[in-house]
Amino acid sequence: MARLLWHSVIGKLWATIMLLVAVVLLILGVFLLQYIDILFDDNSHDIKLLFIITAVIGFLLSTFFAFFLSAKIQQPLLQLKHAADSVAQGDYSTRVNIRSSDEIGQLTHTFNHMTEQLEKLIHDLNHEKNHLASVLRSMGDSVITFDAEGQVILTNPSGHMLIKQWSSFESAWEEESLDGIPSYSSVPMPLRQLFQDVREEGQDLTGKVHVHSNVWSVVMAPLQSGGVVRGAVAVIRNVTEEHKLNKLRRDFVANISHEIRTPLSMLQGYSEALLDDIVVSPEDRKELVQVIYDESLRMGRLVNDFLDIARIEAGHVDMHFQEVDVRNVVKRVHRKFLVFAKERELTLHMEIPDIPLTMKQGDEDRLEQVLTNLLDNAVRHTPAGKSIMISGENQIVNGTAYIQLNIKDEGHGIPPEDVPYIFERFYKADKARTRGSSGGTGLGLAIVKNLIDLHDGQIVVESSAEAGTLFTMLLPVEAHE
Repeated sequence: MARLLWHSVIGKLWATIMLLVAVVLLILGVFLLQYIDILFDDNSHDIKLLFIITAVIGFLLSTFFAFFLSAKIQQPLLQLKHAADSVAQGDYSTRVNIRSSDEIGQLTHTFNHMTEQLEKLIHDLNHEKNHLASVLRSMGDSVITFDAEGQVILTNPSGHMLIKQWSSFESAWEEESLDGIPSYSSVPMPLRQLFQDVREEGQDLTGKVHVHSNVWSVVMAPLQSGGVVRGAVAVIRNVTEEHKLNKLRRDFVANISHEIRTPLSMLQGYSEALLDDIVVSPEDRKELVQVIYDESLRMGRLVNDFLDIARIEAGHVDMHFQEVDVRNVVKRVHRKFLVFAKERELTLHMEIPDIPLTMKQGDEDRLEQVLTNLLDNAVRHTPAGKSIMISGENQIVNGTAYIQLNIKDEGHGIPPEDVPYIFERFYKADKARTRGSSGGTGLGLAIVKNLIDLHDGQIVVESSAEAGTLFTMLLPVEAHE
């Protein structure tokens, strides 16, 4: 108890008052008691006793008033102490209700104002924190924050999933770790070099990282405090599709340039030969004119196919869906290619049932374009004396009604390694067939695949080198929602 009093303001105040009273009484005793025996010889004992009693009463009264004064001071101080403890524990709504005009009252007013401002500040900070957290959660990009040692201190859900995904590849990356780069075990391997550069240079850096078959764009900025880099924040976006589209665009431009350059060069060369009268015989002139005509037709087909595939893939193609009897389309295409097949000494067969092959929603012109492209390929790539078969029938696949169309030839066939790619633009299984009567534009099958997809159908190919090719199409009878 004595130790508790001594370590409190009230205890020190009480001890100070008692010490002052004791000093006063001692001084009075030292100077007065010796004169009592001289001046009051007869009743000096009674006077001394009265003096001691008066001193004791004065001491007790001083103690009483000291405790009364200390209680008036201690109560508001204790309230302020308890209020400060509540604020320290996170209760920023705590207020002290002391009404006085002295220094303690001013201290109480200042304390209440401080807690009010502190509560407002914490509320604003929490609001900003929640707002930032909502923004991070709603971001499609991955956001990862690292401290100076490379430890992850903050991520959004996308960033957390990305770290979890990349951590499964960590063992393979460790074998390929770059020399001279600190370990930074918590930083994914693809980001370590960029993280190291940001720490050293202290400025924003960007880059692209390749993780298996995906491409990621990374923007990393340093977190600085007092000119010292204390970490970095990385914003990571999956740009695989953009990368593929850019590559596809470059390849597309390169291919179309190559395809157009050949007929243009031939047109220019043979035209100059005719203009300069280099060829004099009528037969040679006729042959040159025939070549110019063939190349102009080829370039016209290329331009038309290019416009068709561009419109289809951009979603700008007009489809006129209506009820279609596919037998009529097959008959029309068969009749159109009979003369061409006879010129090539080919036999063109057709097998269709007597019952209608009706599609509820089909574009007759687009279906004819599909069959025309496939038959044109079959005729051009089938040697003389062989046959081509086009057939159609109703089929039930997994409980769904389809119309199955088959085009089978006995031509050169497609090598197995080329089969997965034949529906890509400008892809040619035989790289030597670039021009001439057997040289197509490389866009026909890509157009076929897109048109079949627009009808919610499927197309598959079975082929092998020198064994012929079979294209099978499944077109839904009922319209898909």
